[in-house]
Amino acid sequence: MEQRRRRNRYSNTLSLLLLFFLASTSRTATSASCRRRTVKHLSTTPPSSTPLKSRITSKIIVVSIVTGVLTGLLSALALAFLVRCIVKYMRQTPILKGPVVFSPKITPKSLHAALGNGIQLLGSDPNGRYHKMVLDNGLVVAVKRLGSLEGNGSPEATSKSVKRRLQKELELLAGLRHRNLMSLRAYVRESDEFSLVYDYMPNGSLEDVMSKVKANEIELGWEVRLRIAVGIVKGLQYLHFSCEHQILHYNLKPTNVMLDSEFEPRLTDCGLAKIMPASHTAVVSCYSAPESSQSNRYTEKSDVFSFGMILGVLLTGKDPTHPFSVEGASGGSLGLWLKHLQQSGEAREALDKSILGEEVEEDEMLMALRITIVCLSDFPADRPSSDELVHMLTQLHSF
Repeated sequence: MEQRRRRNRYSNTLSLLLLFFLASTSRTATSASCRRRTVKHLSTTPPSSTPLKSRITSKIIVVSIVTGVLTGLLSALALAFLVRCIVKYMRQTPILKGPVVFSPKITPKSLHAALGNGIQLLGSDPNGRYHKMVLDNGLVVAVKRLGSLEGNGSPEATSKSVKRRLQKELELLAGLRHRNLMSLRAYVRESDEFSLVYDYMPNGSLEDVMSKVKANEIELGWEVRLRIAVGIVKGLQYLHFSCEHQILHYNLKPTNVMLDSEFEPRLTDCGLAKIMPASHTAVVSCYSAPESSQSNRYTEKSDVFSFGMILGVLLTGKDPTHPFSVEGASGGSLGLWLKHLQQSGEAREALDKSILGEEVEEDEMLMALRITIVCLSDFPADRPSSDELVHMLTQLHSF
């Protein structure tokens, strides 16, 4: 029993010691935890100047980020612009020097040699001079020298872009193939001058032929004149409707209509007035449509107006540069004069007396005169298209 009591007292003592140890450990841990929290709180509490420094640091970071983004963006734009300039430069058409030949009958060597020799002057106009030239193989060609591209000292005219544009257009014209168009056989660029090489036309231009008709050197009947008119408008029809991209002539007049040995017309200088410097095209002829001379606006109907003037010359044999008397007042145009005679019932008085003959031909001429008046309307919308004109004129006579 005594031993049991001793064991019980011993067990109770151990239990009390264990509880005391656990209680002491708990207080120590709690005190340490409190000290740590206090120390942590005291250590994280910033001094009074810390918020100001934080704001300054944040601003510096933001400014650095924005500056970096802007610098990167500007660098990217500069690089893109540089790459674009390099690609554009590489794609530019090289400016060719010396003869550029499109015909197997012509060699650059023979052409260059012939240009250095004496060549015969055939005529001239504001766009250049025409020459007759014989190559070493006996081929006779016509050369049109456009003269200097300086354009009265204009920097624009002498720029490389103008030369490239002219060269590109000439290569486009060299690819045109039609019975009533003058094919460009070659061209030569020397310094600021271009020389265009065409087939030689023995009858010269329509201007030359009509001058000979007035001088009674040759006779040109109505059938031939109508065939010339039909050929001209067929050439316009091809330019306006059959090419991949519509081509306008811009300067249609008798000097730009060449006639072969059978009086078949060939249009020359197609689109040349558009690509030449302003000094070469500043002169507005009486063959120009009102809208092109007044507002510098040109469409396919402007070409039709010019054709109407040529048809009027073929019908009347008169020079349109001369003033015409309309209702007693001088200074009228060919179109106004024809319209006045048509309205007064005196259209026959306008016809060239040298071609009046058979009654059938006279009826055809009077119908052609009405077509001329419509082509010479002041309003482009009232003029027929070149496609419609082909049908109108071919119905007058069987070709």
